[in-house]
Amino acid sequence: MRLYGLTGGIASGKSTVSRMFRELGAHVLDADVIAREVVEPGTPGLAEVASRFPGVLGPDGRLDRAKLGARVFADPTERAALNALLHPRIGQAFLQKTQALMEQGVERALYDAPLLIENGLHAGMDGVVLVWVPRALQKERLMVRDGLEAQAAEARLAAQLPLEEKRKHATWIVDNTGELASTRAQVEEVWRAMLARG
Repeated sequence: MRLYGLTGGIASGKSTVSRMFRELGAHVLDADVIAREVVEPGTPGLAEVASRFPGVLGPDGRLDRAKLGARVFADPTERAALNALLHPRIGQAFLQKTQALMEQGVERALYDAPLLIENGLHAGMDGVVLVWVPRALQKERLMVRDGLEAQAAEARLAAQLPLEEKRKHATWIVDNTGELASTRAQVEEVWRAMLARG
C-alpha cells in the first residue's frame, strides 16, 4: 500500500483539503481523530494526561482541550511532555489502522497529520502533500477562527515548523490562498498523480 502524508500548518486549510481528498475517494487517516481516540474516557492515555496535567478534565470526565491547549501552547516544556505521552500511543493506533486498510486491499491512503514533518514521519511516506498559505494569511485566519489575540496566535504558530520550512519536504504543494475552486482543482491534480503511481 502506498502511504502519502498530508500536512500544513494551523489554519492553513488542511481540513478542507483532507475533505476534498475524501470526496475523491481517498482513504484518509486523521492524526487529530486518532489523538482524540487515545484520550477517550477510560483509556490509559487519558489517565496519564490527567496525572501529568492536573485540572484538565472537565466535569464529565473528558479532556478539556481548551484548558490543556492554554497550558501546552504557553510552555514548550509542557508541550514536549504532552507529546511524549501521546505520540507513542498515536503512532501505535496509526499502525493498527494502516494494517487494517492493507488487509482490506486498499492500495493508497493519506495520513493527515499537522506535525508530520516535525515528527519525522514524512521520511517513511511515498510522498507528501503540503497545504500552503502565506504566514500573514495563516495568522489572520487563525485569529478569526479561534477568536485569538495576535500574541496568542503567534504562540500557536511558533509551536509548528513554518510552512516555508515544510515546503522543502513536500512532493506536492496545494496553495490554499485563493478560491475553493482553485484549491479543489489542485487537489484533483495531486490525486490523479497519486493514482498514476499505481
